[in-house]
Amino acid sequence: MADLVSDELEEEAAAYPRPPRPKLRLSRRGIAVVVAFGAALLGTLVWLVWFSSVFDVRTTTVSGTKVLTTDQVTAAAQVPYGGPVESLDTGAIADRIEKALPRVARADVSTSFPHTVRIRITERVPVAAIKGGDGKFTQVDAGGVRFATDARPPAGVPVVELSLSAAGRAALAQFPEPVLVNGAVEVAKSLPAPVASRTRVLTVHSFDDIELQLTGGVTVVWGSPEENPRKAVVLAALMRQKASRYDVSSPDSPAIRG
Repeated sequence: MADLVSDELEEEAAAYPRPPRPKLRLSRRGIAVVVAFGAALLGTLVWLVWFSSVFDVRTTTVSGTKVLTTDQVTAAAQVPYGGPVESLDTGAIADRIEKALPRVARADVSTSFPHTVRIRITERVPVAAIKGGDGKFTQVDAGGVRFATDARPPAGVPVVELSLSAAGRAALAQFPEPVLVNGAVEVAKSLPAPVASRTRVLTVHSFDDIELQLTGGVTVVWGSPEENPRKAVVLAALMRQKASRYDVSSPDSPAIRG
């Protein structure tokens, strides 16, 4: 009986299908109202974000510093407080920091709603400290940038000293002091980390005669600042044997003594 009733209902539904629902249509006036409302909403958002004081610059955070202080970075940044966050020229702030603080290799500046400017600093890492005639030490990074001068060299960084031999002084016209110093810095850059941490002084006698003084009274005869990567590999292999003197000036025929 139930099946019969169900069949009859289905036949009736098929005979009298439901009319399609009318599509929602907006009049021209309705469309104009919707467009005007959207434009007003967008305009309000633009005003709030870029022109009002609702999202203004109020605070600055600094990260990534090791030697520099937060106060030094914020002083160099000269962040203009009070203006809208999204209108801030972050590139100009980064430029000011990098120009004012030579120790900064890179400054990344971004904004964070509702009121914060974030500054992340990447400091230069010294690979050598050049001892000057005044007894002070100028730090230089792997890119050859000299960025700080102090009364003492940083811990764990090799010191470059000029102690010219007669041959070195005679060749100054061909290899002036800046060239000799830069050559020693190239040597410092190429040292394996375990050797660099033990190297106290890189003494430059001449272009072809650079010598390393390591902790424990160990000496490394490096020779010229040429074939540095190869010499570094050979030295690392030689130092598996305990000795007081290693000679890699000719990396194809290295020698050890003591």
